[in-house]
Amino acid sequence: MEENRQLMLGNKAVARGLYEAGVCFVSSYPGTPSTEITEEAVKYDEIYCEWAPNEKAAMEAAFGAALSGRRSFCAQKHVGLNVAADPLFTMSYTGVNAGLVIGVADDAGMHSSQNEQDSRHYAIAAKVPLLEPSDSEEALEFTKKAYELSEEYDTPVIIKMCTRVSHSQSVVTTGPREEVDKPYEKNIAKYVMMPGNAKKRHPIVEERTRRLKELSEDCEFNRVEYSGTDIGIITSSTSYQYIKEVFGDSVSVLKLGLLYPLPDRLIREFAGRVKELYVVEELDPIIEEHVKSLGIKVSGKDILPLTDEFSQGLIAKAFGKGEKESYALSEEIPARPPVMCAGCPHRGLFFVLKKLGCTVLGDIGCYTLGAVPPLSAMEMTLCMGASIGALHGFNKMRGEESCNKTVAVIGDSTFMHSGMTGLANVAYNESDSTVIILDNSITGMTGHQQNPTTGYNIKGDPAGKIDLSALCHALGIERVRVVDPYELDECEQVIKEELSVKAPSVIISRRPCALLKYVKHNPPLCVNSDKCVGCRSCMRIGCPAISFKNGKAVIDTTLCVGCGVCEQLCRFGALGSKEAE
Repeated sequence: MEENRQLMLGNKAVARGLYEAGVCFVSSYPGTPSTEITEEAVKYDEIYCEWAPNEKAAMEAAFGAALSGRRSFCAQKHVGLNVAADPLFTMSYTGVNAGLVIGVADDAGMHSSQNEQDSRHYAIAAKVPLLEPSDSEEALEFTKKAYELSEEYDTPVIIKMCTRVSHSQSVVTTGPREEVDKPYEKNIAKYVMMPGNAKKRHPIVEERTRRLKELSEDCEFNRVEYSGTDIGIITSSTSYQYIKEVFGDSVSVLKLGLLYPLPDRLIREFAGRVKELYVVEELDPIIEEHVKSLGIKVSGKDILPLTDEFSQGLIAKAFGKGEKESYALSEEIPARPPVMCAGCPHRGLFFVLKKLGCTVLGDIGCYTLGAVPPLSAMEMTLCMGASIGALHGFNKMRGEESCNKTVAVIGDSTFMHSGMTGLANVAYNESDSTVIILDNSITGMTGHQQNPTTGYNIKGDPAGKIDLSALCHALGIERVRVVDPYELDECEQVIKEELSVKAPSVIISRRPCALLKYVKHNPPLCVNSDKCVGCRSCMRIGCPAISFKNGKAVIDTTLCVGCGVCEQLCRFGALGSKEAE
């Protein structure tokens, strides 16, 4: 038995659960903190894995695989579930054939996200069961059990992770793989969701919810830990771990793992055995409001925040236990804001946009860092693909006063995700808009995943490759230019030209991510101290390899990749490939 005990990240444990459950198909779009689930699943030869262009495409592919009779899975972060919501809601009506599980990872605290929405709302709105593990062991077991639920109740099932559970390690017990292969049977009434059929499926969903409600009252996912004390706490997910660390066994706990549908009788019985009842849950008061709907007095968001992720220290303070030294750092750590890497191809392009005084509508990716000082060259970021749509609306309303100075920037992966329709809108409605695609040949922000423009699949094998230039032409854009963002003069000239033209245009800023293993760099640059006058022009690009010491520029040769962008800014020739003799 000891041979089957392993230390695993929560995400890796989900992937192990997929393997043991006999999953054959995984389609996902990378999104922190969910990405490692698919990256770990691909290590199992029995599971076909792929990166899809976006979450909607991934979920639809997973549905098709389940419909064929093979267990399937798709993963995304919380905002990715917004993109996949369309198929999700109707899959609730159709049900599944083989089991279908949807992994979603929330990001309370917004460590790498533009909002901190609570994905439990989707389970409630779509009326599909949602399981929420609190550690790696449960991540593995809940994933396996989710497939049993999916097939028994004929429904997709959501596994909700969060940053702390996804990226924390704990011990799991692994087991063998179970092979599942169900036959496909034609059933138009069940799977063709035209109004007449869908109307008949809705009552089936309501009956399924009733049955799942009965299950929630007495199931392995929900458990009570009585301590005989006056205080009772209802909690779930990572909040359960914080409660145990702060209180130990000194309070009674109702630990919920099935978060939709929530039990009634179980909660009433638990509340009846304690004098003071609390709910501890991150973000929205979903459990708390359910308890109140039962007419039970409970405290929760009156002492705990609606925002940000929780911690042991926060909970201890909220319950009057003080911020013990074991819960909080004794010294405040200096802030370390994110920056573009040394040699990042986006840096030169953003420098030029700032120099030209452009209004830049941005998107989701590494290039979002173009908004931070010293570049401060981005003025809007909303969601994946929104930069192009927003540019179209902005320019249509502001007219020529904005068309000649406003651009949209979007990455290659993000363009494939949801930028194409925005560009089609620009072309179709004849918008005088300039879109800049920052093609760094990879999905960079989430850790170098392949995408449809790279020519490689999730395993690094050759795959179909989409030509961005040809695609833009096919979408109706006649003017498509390609520039090297390391060449500042070239970028400036092309941007000026395209902004001056009264027609839709695309500029592809093409240079691979500096961190890709196959990218060969030039030798690091050096500073000629005699020529350096301390003007700090080289500091305007915000490269982490450049600093100042004793009034002179200094280059960290362990970081510098010799891109030469800073060299183009120095009017005194103080920067070069080697020290002047």
